[in-house]
Amino acid sequence: MALDQSPTGEQNLQLSATAGTLAIDLGSTTTVVAFQAKDQPQPELLILEAISHKPGQVPSLLWSHGLADPSPLVGRQVLDAGLADRESPQLLRDFKRSIGAPDSARERATNLTAEQAAEALLHQIWRRLPSHLEVQRLVLTAPVEHYRGYRQWLLQASETLPVEEVALVDEPTAAALGAGVAPGARLLVIDIGGSTIDLSLVALEGGEGRAAPLAQLLRFGGRSLQNSRQTLRCAKVLGKAGLPLGGRDLDRWIVEHLHPSQGESGSVPTTAALNAAERLKCRLSDPGLDQHTTVTELATTEEGSQLELKLSRNQLDALLEQRGFLQVLDDLLETTLAGARQYNCQLDDLEGVLAVGGGAQLPLLQQWLGQRLATVPLLSAPPIEAVASGALSLTPGVRVRDVLQRGVSLRCWDRRSGTHHWHPLFVPGQTWPTETPFVLVLACGDTEQQAIELVLGEPENQARHDVVFINGLPTLRGSSGTPRVQTWEARAANLPLNPPGNPGEDCLRLKFRLNEQAQLIVEGEDLRTGESLPQQMLGPVR
Repeated sequence: MALDQSPTGEQNLQLSATAGTLAIDLGSTTTVVAFQAKDQPQPELLILEAISHKPGQVPSLLWSHGLADPSPLVGRQVLDAGLADRESPQLLRDFKRSIGAPDSARERATNLTAEQAAEALLHQIWRRLPSHLEVQRLVLTAPVEHYRGYRQWLLQASETLPVEEVALVDEPTAAALGAGVAPGARLLVIDIGGSTIDLSLVALEGGEGRAAPLAQLLRFGGRSLQNSRQTLRCAKVLGKAGLPLGGRDLDRWIVEHLHPSQGESGSVPTTAALNAAERLKCRLSDPGLDQHTTVTELATTEEGSQLELKLSRNQLDALLEQRGFLQVLDDLLETTLAGARQYNCQLDDLEGVLAVGGGAQLPLLQQWLGQRLATVPLLSAPPIEAVASGALSLTPGVRVRDVLQRGVSLRCWDRRSGTHHWHPLFVPGQTWPTETPFVLVLACGDTEQQAIELVLGEPENQARHDVVFINGLPTLRGSSGTPRVQTWEARAANLPLNPPGNPGEDCLRLKFRLNEQAQLIVEGEDLRTGESLPQQMLGPVR
């Protein structure tokens, strides 16, 4: 009888179990799978039989007939079967950008939702792990954009996996640790993936005798971290910004620029054309290539003809600049630095800047880094594996403190002007969960006022870009003008006054805080009677 040579074959049953931590970094183009055994200083990039393209790298591809499909094709299987260039609802790719995103940001052209496709990929990877590995802890990574929705999906997707501990880390923080930066350092992480751009200014815990940062433990022995009395240490993200624009969108720009007919009448570029554009972009990012050298890639159309894509590095740079790529980087950088200024952290205070992700080698990005961040040392790390390696270096029991993207304001009455105004409670860039509550004293505006109404709203971000799809092409659209506040749809909370209040009388001292789920919670007291107010949960803050 021939021996089964696969990692799950019977011969591996003779191997002693190797206990340790598994890290899975789900990417839009590539998913990285790494394992670190106990007492081993270096992680191992796993080769998963039939689905790994390179050590540790599984193409984020799925060929599925639907939820009931017990054996979908995964990763390299899709490439080997020649299905990666097919135009079919059975081919699922680029689904990371839609996980946890609002419906307006989703692209639905397949037989599965983004969450279902990503969960299927996650479980297929788990099934192909070498049988001698004993996974005691699973560390997953989450992007900055749509962090909370993404985290909720990860919790549900990993619920049935046979592992006692599940931890989560913000991708930029993991990348910083994967670069080998010393504890206590502050650095800027720029992560350009297949579907997102994330900038995070990270202050690593540790240094001067303090312990290093650890990941947020979401599951431990079937119990939530919230029920644990352990002391948590935090790695702070001082400022961050993100946009759902990534390498696949740049591929669309290339195809539309070279062959505008691919985008006419609302049609979208074919998968084969986009794949050819990705190959072209990667070749043009080779640091040894002359900027004037023209590179050509071919794609086969559905009619069987050859579609030629030809560009030089200079032409690619000009295209990206014309589409607003540099302006987006400038705006995201300014938003990130604005959050860091609240902690008295300036650009010159950084120990380094680290670019990771598939787009980290883009020549235009490297040029922008040299110009805009000339005073900050440029760090180097494997752009694809850095996040997974950093995630493995984080130990459960400690969380990464996240920061707000939008914030929340309270509508208050101004006695002098006789009008309402919005008073910020928590602003973009502030960390959550909060360490100390925000205290606010509210006065009455009417005679014999029976209650104070808490009307909450979300301030709109300034000087940012949105990605909208026009005829299937990702287009950057900027917003300007005075920032507005969008009132929450949820019904405003009423705090009864007993006895009723009178104009100008300070009635309530309220304490606002954000919990582990970024839920806004209020409690306080009546200043006139000393009576405590019952705690209320007002809703989630973004």
